[in-house]
Amino acid sequence: MNDAYPRPVTGHVPVLRLGDVLLVTLQGDLHDSTAQQLQQDLAETISRTGVRGVLIDISGVEIVDSFLGRVLAEIAAQAKLLAARTVVAGMRPAVAITLVELGLTLPGLSTALSTEAGMELLAQQAPVTRPGSPRQESP
Repeated sequence: MNDAYPRPVTGHVPVLRLGDVLLVTLQGDLHDSTAQQLQQDLAETISRTGVRGVLIDISGVEIVDSFLGRVLAEIAAQAKLLAARTVVAGMRPAVAITLVELGLTLPGLSTALSTEAGMELLAQQAPVTRPGSPRQESP
């Protein structure tokens, strides 16, 4: 393992650090304990490493229920408080339809059609001011 790019252990959810972005790949169902561990590990990793983005690939998810929708929204809220942005990539049309039918808006999340598009979206966004870092004033 390369020390510059640690891979946090999150149960059965793979998390990779790609530069200043954490890539989370969800496959199938996300159980309560795994979701809680993932949220905790992501918050700790963002805080420790100072990454500026979290990209969640849900292309392997067939169905999104209210639980998974809430988990995604909570991850985005935690990341935002830690000065990182969250993008969800790879949403299937059936998943989008289900989210609308459930009335889940997923506040704080941006979406992208693919992982590559999600990485580009995070790269295009202006860097955020990290907690404790000096503010940059506009001229």
